[in-house]
Amino acid sequence: MEVEAGKLIATGMRFGLVVGRFNDVVAQRLLEGAVDTLVRHGADEGDLTVIWVPGSFEIPLAAQELAGAGGVDAVIAIGVVVRGETPHFDYVAGEVARGVGAVSMQTRVPVTFGVVTAETMEQAVDRAGGKHGNKGADAALAAIEMISLLRALRAPRSGRRRIAG
Repeated sequence: MEVEAGKLIATGMRFGLVVGRFNDVVAQRLLEGAVDTLVRHGADEGDLTVIWVPGSFEIPLAAQELAGAGGVDAVIAIGVVVRGETPHFDYVAGEVARGVGAVSMQTRVPVTFGVVTAETMEQAVDRAGGKHGNKGADAALAAIEMISLLRALRAPRSGRRRIAG
């Protein structure tokens, strides 16, 4: 049996981080968690590109531009969507999730989801370095692992068909 798994070593990897500015106090904490995680796992800060967009809804388009340009090995989507008194939350959260997934599938570049969707601002803060960890850091770990895994899967091996890419 052959088993493949990504490794959590970010040395030599290039990352794009797309951050929604809306709820920026929390988004900044998610970004800091992601950057800290990438650097602690061997990424060079010079290999990180941070793009700020107006809000979470705009993340997929900027992620697609970064992924399609070929200058990054993965994109980390970071944002905060807090439920309000209108159905706006449902539309934004759903479209961001669909858009990020579509970018990854269309470009074959990993795009990880560090967008916090919460009922309250307190819940959002708890997921940005509070009692529920930092979802930006989690998304950074997922990006490192996916780059490593895809590199392994795309590498030629005797007895195994090479996956294009």
